[in-house]
Amino acid sequence: MGKKIRKILIVDDEENARFGLSKLLSQEGYEVESVANGYEALEFLRHHKVNLVISDIKMPEMNGLAFLRELNRYYPSTSVIMITAFGGVESYLEAMNLGAFEYIHKPVKLDELKSVMNKIFRQQPVSAG
Repeated sequence: MGKKIRKILIVDDEENARFGLSKLLSQEGYEVESVANGYEALEFLRHHKVNLVISDIKMPEMNGLAFLRELNRYYPSTSVIMITAFGGVESYLEAMNLGAFEYIHKPVKLDELKSVMNKIFRQQPVSAG
């Protein structure tokens, strides 16, 4: 029996960041979608199930922490990794208190991301739905 494909949603207002991370994760065998902000992510999640959301914190319109609050409200079982280039202790603590699985600084190191993802995937069912 073949390995199930994990579905990942990337939320980042920087197009280059979305593209780069999408490409890396696709090459690792994941099914990856990406959107530019929290509002688009919530709309996407209304119609698609994912195993993991990777979200930037600093975004216009709806920042990553506001998105995380809404995500927990409507999709509380969705695993989330927060990423940021500008984070401090306060945003780290808030993200973790809001239920983020991990908080990673940009530039994202693929080995670090894969390690965190493996921890998440060991804790959840194989299929996103």
